[in-house]
Amino acid sequence: MLAQFIEAACGRYGFDGRPIAIGFSNGAIMAAALLLTDPGLLAAAVLFRPLSPFTYDLPHRPDGTPVLIIDGDNDSRRSPGDGLRLAERLVRAGALVTHHALPVGHAITSEDRRIAREWLRA
Repeated sequence: MLAQFIEAACGRYGFDGRPIAIGFSNGAIMAAALLLTDPGLLAAAVLFRPLSPFTYDLPHRPDGTPVLIIDGDNDSRRSPGDGLRLAERLVRAGALVTHHALPVGHAITSEDRRIAREWLRA
């Protein structure tokens, strides 16, 4: 349903190209699900404090889709390694993943913003 909404909104509002998803926490999990279930929908994704929406690999291939994942090593809402496991799942699916783990909690910090800004510029 979300993928259909994004496609319809892009058409209705005349967006050129595919959108870039930027998600935090549950929003990052939803964006990860889109990457894994609807390859080609997103041009790229920035995922702050995600975890994998699935416990298994899917047959879909988001080949070459750039993805930035930023974890917090002290995130009390995530198990250690959640973001890394998602990064590995996306790499196996063919995405181009950049993964960072910062010594922070669940909140987005200025360092998160700096990393994301530089990654998006590249």
